[in-house]
Amino acid sequence: MSRPSGPGPVAPSAGPGAPGGPDRPAAAPSVVRLGVVDSTQAVAFALAEQGAPDRTVVVAEHQTAGRGRRGRRWLDEPGASLLVSILVRPRLEVARWPLLSLTAAVATAEALTAAAGVAARLDWPNDVLVGGRKVAGVLLESRVGPAPVVVVGIGVNVAQTRFPPELAGLATSLALAAGRAVDREAVLAALLDRFDDWRDRLEREGFAPVRARWLALAAILGRRVTVEGRTGVAVDLDADGALVLVDGPVRHRVVAGELTGGGAEGLR
Repeated sequence: MSRPSGPGPVAPSAGPGAPGGPDRPAAAPSVVRLGVVDSTQAVAFALAEQGAPDRTVVVAEHQTAGRGRRGRRWLDEPGASLLVSILVRPRLEVARWPLLSLTAAVATAEALTAAAGVAARLDWPNDVLVGGRKVAGVLLESRVGPAPVVVVGIGVNVAQTRFPPELAGLATSLALAAGRAVDREAVLAALLDRFDDWRDRLEREGFAPVRARWLALAAILGRRVTVEGRTGVAVDLDADGALVLVDGPVRHRVVAGELTGGGAEGLR
């Protein structure tokens, strides 16, 4: 793991229709920039143990052991991805921490639309798609204790022009989707701005505004999918973030699991 080049602020850009709020931090997040690391998540947790404050952000050029959901590896092309982990000292009860994952997905989709001009949509629970292909993903990990912390990891394919054969047709990048080069710094600034806004709104107003926005961006609604053996048409997101499936008279609530039949399946 390389050593940080030193924390430095990144001035966030104001996104269109930003929710904002009186409790939104006025100062820019502290950004720690790294070269090659094992995992930005691991670095963020290490910084948390050293007392790093809320909204410390770790950004790396490349990960050798990047983590995705459900224990999968997150593969990236050096210099072509935006690899971010945000340290959160949550002002929510522990049971509501998972809602930060859906919140981060909303923020990411809005940021990519603002910075790259693409029509970003959401797959459940927190994959970001463009044209039905995965362009970004969110990983939420937490630790409880005397100084509880949540680390929100976000990976965005920014500049890739090709993918391995097994990902062809399933993954895309902002450059491919937009048909032009996209500035990673602009994406980062928009991402941090939108995450601050939506996190503030979650903590002040509860999950309802996030849920409404997630549903407005959802690409999965109306599709027949299977999650952990339960099959049905995705019709809603419950107040606790569970996906609601309807199969004839049967209604399923799915809190977690492996989804097939949605968007870029197999990339979670």
